[in-house]
Amino acid sequence: MGVLTIDAAILEGIVAHARRDHPDEACGIVAGAEGSDVPSRLVPMENSARSMTFYHFDSMEHFRVWREMDDRDEEPVVIYHSHTATEAYPSRTDISLAQEPGAHYLLVSTADPEVTEVRSFRILDGVVTEEPVRVVNASEDAVQKYLFGQSPTTVDYECRAGN
Repeated sequence: MGVLTIDAAILEGIVAHARRDHPDEACGIVAGAEGSDVPSRLVPMENSARSMTFYHFDSMEHFRVWREMDDRDEEPVVIYHSHTATEAYPSRTDISLAQEPGAHYLLVSTADPEVTEVRSFRILDGVVTEEPVRVVNASEDAVQKYLFGQSPTTVDYECRAGN
């Protein structure tokens, strides 16, 4: 089983984007060096659908971001979006649109204003597999506000120096 290892600052940026765009779904990617499986550059994108139940990358922005990744020898390591009224689990539409077999699909639920659910999945040929999330460069307190998946073992903390 895979594991999504993500820096706390990137995760916090994704969650902030999801909360900021609520009640519409937020979407974006986290790029990383080709073949590294290390998400390193957060790229929030516009949901051109401007919908509470669906997201769609703006086609011109999508083209520009993918070209930029190509120029930088990067690939989309994480593709993320939010669900504003349901749990953080891929919908049938999400599954049918998943076209990056190597990507982690991170979902953030903003349905509850008090608790943010964050879950990561691999989606390959229509098969959804949940994977653990490992948050690095964070104190345990910094990620206590998130609910990660269904299992209590899906989060691994690495603390910043001094925490």
